[in-house]
Amino acid sequence: MNRVTSDNIKCKSNCYITKLNVIENLLDENVERLNSSEAQSIDEHEGKTVHKKEDQGDQMPSEESTNYWSNCDTSIWMRSCEHEVIVPISGEVIGTVPKWLCGILLRNGPGSLKVGEYRFDHLFDSSALLHKFQIKNGCITYQRRFVETNVYKRNQAAQRIVFTEFGTKAVPDPCQSIFQRVAAVFNLSESLSDNAMISVYPYGDEYYTFAESPIMHRVDPNTLETLDRVNISDYVGIINHTSHPLVMTDGTVYNLGMSITTRGPAYNVVCFLPSRLTIDDSGEEKELSMFDQATIVATVPSRWILNPSYMHTFGITENYFIIIEQPLAVALISMVACQIKNEPMCTCLKWHENENTLIHVISRENGRVERTFVAEAFFFLHIINQFETRDREYIVLDVCCYRDAKMLDCMYVDVMQNMHKNPDYSKLFRGRPLRFVLPMKRPSAEIPTEHNLITVKTVNQSLELFEDPIVQDDCKRNDADDKRSEYSSVLEKKASAHRLPDGSIFVRPELLCDLGCETPRLNSDFYLGREYRYFYAISSDVDLENPGTIIKVDTIKKTRKTWAEKGVYPSEPIFVPDPNGKNEDDGVVLSALVWGEGRETEVGLLILDAVTFEEIARATFVTPGPVPKCLHGWFTLQK
Repeated sequence: MNRVTSDNIKCKSNCYITKLNVIENLLDENVERLNSSEAQSIDEHEGKTVHKKEDQGDQMPSEESTNYWSNCDTSIWMRSCEHEVIVPISGEVIGTVPKWLCGILLRNGPGSLKVGEYRFDHLFDSSALLHKFQIKNGCITYQRRFVETNVYKRNQAAQRIVFTEFGTKAVPDPCQSIFQRVAAVFNLSESLSDNAMISVYPYGDEYYTFAESPIMHRVDPNTLETLDRVNISDYVGIINHTSHPLVMTDGTVYNLGMSITTRGPAYNVVCFLPSRLTIDDSGEEKELSMFDQATIVATVPSRWILNPSYMHTFGITENYFIIIEQPLAVALISMVACQIKNEPMCTCLKWHENENTLIHVISRENGRVERTFVAEAFFFLHIINQFETRDREYIVLDVCCYRDAKMLDCMYVDVMQNMHKNPDYSKLFRGRPLRFVLPMKRPSAEIPTEHNLITVKTVNQSLELFEDPIVQDDCKRNDADDKRSEYSSVLEKKASAHRLPDGSIFVRPELLCDLGCETPRLNSDFYLGREYRYFYAISSDVDLENPGTIIKVDTIKKTRKTWAEKGVYPSEPIFVPDPNGKNEDDGVVLSALVWGEGRETEVGLLILDAVTFEEIARATFVTPGPVPKCLHGWFTLQK
């Protein structure tokens, strides 16, 4: 679709857009060029519950049919750690580790799908397992240890699944009555799982593991021992938060949580200031922790009173917070019923097919919503980055987008086990990095709806206002330019924005890369919330020749570089800047490695030169038992 007019826009009180299919068409157009045989659109599933596996609409072929996606080994996600590695083990290092690269890489993710003779049904339910790579003087060591959450300890003691998780019912306690289950609804901190297997972040000099409950676990970065349990609800009035807080260079941390108010649910940005000393009323010196100083600095009411949107990440720029209110919502009434009926939490998630996505831009100065933009329905987990243009007229928002939330169903254990029989599995996981450009000037009512409000030549205005030595006309270009020029028409399309008849703005994205990108990272020390050029990700395309592919995307030239090795599955790539570097990509990229079938007990750490994207070193370890693939991590540089 090349033009947005009032003829194809339907406005109600909430002014939603019907069947523009902008994002779907953009993804489909890219897929057609990548693999014309897979360019069929995914079946719609209006109003259906996300967790139900039968809602996928996949037709299972007969046993004699093709073995689909044979290049992708999903067993890496279904492994269970049988032995912790508490005492560090040394790895075999090949190549040369940069002398300046000394520090700790912590990784968090699924650790075990087994509890006694029982098994979790969904990847997100797996017990949290921390991994640690210590880099010092060219040597690398490895450790791993379970996060000893309350649910982990109780599961191990009972040898059954005690708590209902995201996609798994608890094994019923024969001693618990229906009245006790009802009572548990009013004591969520004790009745909900505190499993924290998504990420790990620093709050000052302390490290905490995260999921999306308000409970965090402090871990010792040296021994990986679980030290403490912190419930954010004890400090500020939220009932959950995202697993991806934003850590600023001055030590301040922001996160996004939800509260229940008299007017319904609301999204709250919470600020955690660095710990400081103060004098109490008795004249004694007292330290205020980051949690003691937790403050809500911005609030946005949910558009639906009983169905707040699911939030996994949010954004920040110099002057704004950015909250994406997607059509995947949490049904609060169903949530209460789940507690009573012992149903998995995913049954509370509802995908609203015919509702639009809202992008809220909130002032960091006063906490008020400055603008709300309208986009077509899409599902997302991770925002890549966001920034204000130098002229302050636009905000650029880069997001890893999917057509809908069916990809959550792809992470059921039985679905992963049977993916090789499912010809549609790759389409369910089909996502792309998209760029939205948000015009901050309010358009005049006289401007026609077909007029594009984005009039700037490029959002990377540093290229126009300043000479950038890293941008050269003869910059090395990759296969996306030389061998796949037939895809350039998709990549050359630009984002647009149009005024709707009610005065709101519909934004249409552009494609940043022709590969699926997930768990994106960038040089966040210097470029979080600022104009940037590069991000790093792992591929989410299971139909690639090497599904375990690491990607470096140049958002200016829309080109990419990749690293892959047959049978090797890298984790989220973490950029570490060279302390003496001058350019944005001067540094290295770290990625934890696991191997496919036959090498289950091996784990590795890959070190890539971030500029050339070539391997400069790796360490491999043989461990006492299977190594599951991890999700997210954090690197701390040490002197």
